[in-house]
Amino acid sequence: MASVNKVILVGNCGRDPEIRYLPSGQAVANVSVATSSRRKDKNSGEMIEDTQWHRVTFYDRLAEIAGEYVKKGRPIYVEGRLKYGKYTDQSGVEKNTVDIIATELQLLGGREGMGQPSGGEEGGSPARAPAPRAAAPAASRTPAKSGFDDLDDDIPF
Repeated sequence: MASVNKVILVGNCGRDPEIRYLPSGQAVANVSVATSSRRKDKNSGEMIEDTQWHRVTFYDRLAEIAGEYVKKGRPIYVEGRLKYGKYTDQSGVEKNTVDIIATELQLLGGREGMGQPSGGEEGGSPARAPAPRAAAPAASRTPAKSGFDDLDDDIPF
């Protein structure tokens, strides 16, 4: 039987990414992402907002991209998998952790803070940073011949 471990988050960054490099040279970036939901309280009728915080870890080129473009308060889309762990704190109590190991990152919102003027384009096209496995070398990005390059542009429809 096949299994799936997949998480999709759309939320706001709670802090700027912390970037470090492992002894192997591999880049690692950590960020916290807040997701919120709203519901109406049955007794009082007032709206209650519930915010959940998620620890997200990026590796390799995705970590470098996150370190450069992800900033506190910025909305992002993250896709990845759950990773559970345990550690013992300073007082000797064993604690459980849940991390999201990111495989995809998409910056949402406008382009403010990215070296270009905002111009009121809040719904501008998002910057996309695919996982390293999806990256292709620049030489292989040349368009392939479709066989239709020699046809006339006088199509009647």
